[in-house]
Amino acid sequence: MLHSPELLPTAGGPGGLRTLGIEEEFLLVDATTFRPIPAADETLLVAQRASLSAVGPMGAPIAFHRELKSEQIEVVSPPVRTRSELVAVIAEGRRTVDRAAQAVGARAVPLATCPDACTPHVAPSPRYEKIAARFGATAQEQLTCGMHIHVSVTSPEEGIAVLDRVRAWLPLVLALSANSPFWQGADSGFASYRYQAWGRWPTSGPTEIFGSPDAYRREVAASVGSGVCLDTGMIYFDARLSSHVPTVEIRIADVCLRPEDAVTIPVLVRALVDRAAADWRAGHAPAACSAASIRLASWRASRWALDDELIHPTEQRLVPAAAAVAALLRYVEDHFATPLERSQTHDGVASIIERGNGASLQRTAASSGGGLACVVAESVRHGLGG
Repeated sequence: MLHSPELLPTAGGPGGLRTLGIEEEFLLVDATTFRPIPAADETLLVAQRASLSAVGPMGAPIAFHRELKSEQIEVVSPPVRTRSELVAVIAEGRRTVDRAAQAVGARAVPLATCPDACTPHVAPSPRYEKIAARFGATAQEQLTCGMHIHVSVTSPEEGIAVLDRVRAWLPLVLALSANSPFWQGADSGFASYRYQAWGRWPTSGPTEIFGSPDAYRREVAASVGSGVCLDTGMIYFDARLSSHVPTVEIRIADVCLRPEDAVTIPVLVRALVDRAAADWRAGHAPAACSAASIRLASWRASRWALDDELIHPTEQRLVPAAAAVAALLRYVEDHFATPLERSQTHDGVASIIERGNGASLQRTAASSGGGLACVVAESVRHGLGG
């Protein structure tokens, strides 16, 4: 999660360019064996020193944080306004964290699950230890890496309006990003098994329409007051309001294997947020689809991603995956920052559809004869743009 308000996007709105902040979680593996390694604290020390010179376009540094498991580390981009700025900070963040990992005998890999069988270690933190004690096997087995996309909003009212209107479109974001076919040494059968594993947490998944900030706050308060969640940091909705800064946080995506996809998808999400906010300002009600129906759409996206039919977000029927994604592109057509950004995003989405997402690349690597070690080795190379 994001920890420092100064690292986060400032508000955008009508006539202004919404800023983006990206969190990417990386798997740490041994540099020789490509097996997962609990090297987060050592990597973090090196990365934090390096981050002093890794400053984003708005003056804030790239930040690095530990996560629930010692086999993973999080990279938090500074806020950016343009696609070219995002390209730069994604590349710099990935280079910096991988160099830091190499300094301690590891590599930082954008894999949303660990391909090999492993028993991950809870990171040394009182909060994480409490989570592990409360959630048992769910916490002990958890080792997944996501990409969380923060987009600025002008007010809590606009933020809730956005959450209520992007809900049905988010399964397509999952399908484009899917990068976790393997789990505990075997092909899971899913393109994004991360979404299935993450779904064991009690607050995960889609939400019903909130309608107002007060309703959202009541839902959060009830979750914490139930004695299930430790705190508001455990509100794991597919999309939520930041509790610290004026952003919506889209949490459904796998961490992307390729850096170019880690640019395309957030820019697409920003356009989606802007369109949703525009619909709210124009008085258009959110689509009346239930959380249960969205969960089914997300399940299909998690299972097959772009390799089978998906549920059309507005028509609620099965269509070819490319047709569902095309509907999303049409919906956000006029909400990119520039015509060039629109063209680049269309091209980026077309590339994902044509050559496959991270799940496709992983399965291709696995079928080459090198086994799961080859999957990780290829992911190291592609994760840095190779």
